[in-house]
Amino acid sequence: MSQTHSSQRASLGSLTLAALGVVYGDIGTSPLYAFKEAFVGGHDLAVTHTHVLATLSTMFWALMLVISLKYVWIVLRFDNEGEGGVLALTALANRVLRKRPRWILFASVIGVFGAALFYGDAIITPAISVLSAIEGISVAAPRLEHLIIPITIAILITLFAVQRHGTARIGRLFGPITIVWFLTLGALGTLSIIRTPDVLVAINPMHAISFAIREPGAAFLLLSAVFLALTGGEALYADMGHFGARPVRIAWYGLVCPALLLNYFGQGALVLRDASAVANPFYLLAPEALQIPLVVLAAAATVIASQATITGAYSLTLQASRLGFLPRVRVLHTSDSEQGQIYIPGVNWLMLLAVIVLVLQFKTSGALAAAYGVAVSGTMLITTILTASIVLNAPRRGHLMLLASLALFGVLELAFLGSNLTKFVHGGWLPLALGVGIFIMLNTWKRGSALVAARRQTTDIPLSDFLASPQPDIPRVPGTAVYLTSDPALVPTALFHNLKHYKVLHERNVFLHVVDEEVPRVDPLQRVEVVSLGTGFYRVTVHYGFREEPDVPAALMSGAGLTLALEPLATSYFIARSVIVDGPGKLPRWRSALFGWMTRQSEGASNYFRLPPNRVVELGTQVTL
Repeated sequence: MSQTHSSQRASLGSLTLAALGVVYGDIGTSPLYAFKEAFVGGHDLAVTHTHVLATLSTMFWALMLVISLKYVWIVLRFDNEGEGGVLALTALANRVLRKRPRWILFASVIGVFGAALFYGDAIITPAISVLSAIEGISVAAPRLEHLIIPITIAILITLFAVQRHGTARIGRLFGPITIVWFLTLGALGTLSIIRTPDVLVAINPMHAISFAIREPGAAFLLLSAVFLALTGGEALYADMGHFGARPVRIAWYGLVCPALLLNYFGQGALVLRDASAVANPFYLLAPEALQIPLVVLAAAATVIASQATITGAYSLTLQASRLGFLPRVRVLHTSDSEQGQIYIPGVNWLMLLAVIVLVLQFKTSGALAAAYGVAVSGTMLITTILTASIVLNAPRRGHLMLLASLALFGVLELAFLGSNLTKFVHGGWLPLALGVGIFIMLNTWKRGSALVAARRQTTDIPLSDFLASPQPDIPRVPGTAVYLTSDPALVPTALFHNLKHYKVLHERNVFLHVVDEEVPRVDPLQRVEVVSLGTGFYRVTVHYGFREEPDVPAALMSGAGLTLALEPLATSYFIARSVIVDGPGKLPRWRSALFGWMTRQSEGASNYFRLPPNRVVELGTQVTL
């Protein structure tokens, strides 16, 4: 028993360390720019004693309410069997709301839009984080300022290139660096606070409240800068599936939160002593001799910050594909012991291209800050709405207090979103444009897939009619034919083509339907269902969770082998691939073209389901939407 507890403690410790290196990188680098933006980010806030205390008070209570209470304490409890993120939350809401179709439609639409906004966050975070760190060169070594952009791009290329090694290895590498980073944040802040301890009075919320009463316009604009201290909260939730909720909580309450607060208050104390330090209060906290090492450490920390949203984007993409909002994508699982640690090459390289374009276009972290908050605040508000809809429709003990808390969070996040939208023309349009574009893609794939399925129902023969009709003249050949079908009630299109070209049937014919469940993982004992239809025909249903990697041959051999007596070398797989063609249909031509393009980008069924290449026959069919 003691050995078991010891191994559990070791596992918890390693997961907590890895979580530090992946989950908290984003929010952990906010001190590089968040406090500074309140005074130099176009908010026109004068550097006065009152304004500094009001800014710190607002940051403190925003972190306490939105991150410590909402995300770490409440939202992490609303996981979809261990998985987090806005799409996992949407899937959970759909299950809870299954008897209320209007609620399901509402939850699905806002959940998908929240996912689209998260992609905007995942693209902007690496750019602003690494840029803000390398900009420390302008403080530590002004003569090298012209190298900021090239160094930033080189670091970003390296970061995305190492993703294929997996989040576990990256987390173990980044974890110790992150510990040093947070300890440094805390130490620098503490030393500054000791010199000006009066700054701690900002913990009193009245400093923020009285400022809002006296200067409501300035306070409203200030929220967009304060919100930069909260970015990373949604990535925290999206990445929980990699490590679990408990390590995420331990890391936050034990190290991350105290270190962040100490550093923010330390920056405030510095500015109270020297108003000119507001130009870059983070780097000016350090003695001049330590500024170059601090730039190096900050660069490493911002690489880690980028990791949080990159892994979140991987998780979101896999969930979107499993839930039918994206075509099949190539997913590589990078750990043999931890499910959920994945790498998606296509997403990785598209993100790198987008991030480099952002760096070259905006050039400074201050310019990117205007674009940063809109995506994150929008996603946070959607997460609150989805969580509230689940609580409303699944009453449980204490749910009234929970609803009251969520209402408070919703009001705060609505204010943050409104404040960020004031920067629309200065870059806030970017994440919204990205969000709308990605939302159209996700919705087009869902709609197009539904139309393809509906078209099949009008053209294909019901399976019951086919089985009931006599087949005396069709010869049988040895072996097993497995026909993949998206609708188990219809005869697979590939079967018609097989009869048309070869005019034979196999001894055993399996109509295989793969079901993507709205849960992360399926019990292996419930993986496969086999129904004998008589005269050598079988219906087989294979179930996978949206975080599992399908392996159809393995499922058939383990779950259906005894019933069907399948032999790998005597089993052939038949696949029908749809080709979208122009013509009058229910989708506008441009959306039909988009759906066709997405279909062509889809991972082939053979690779996706791990079918043996030398046993696959693929037949094409034309579809007009």
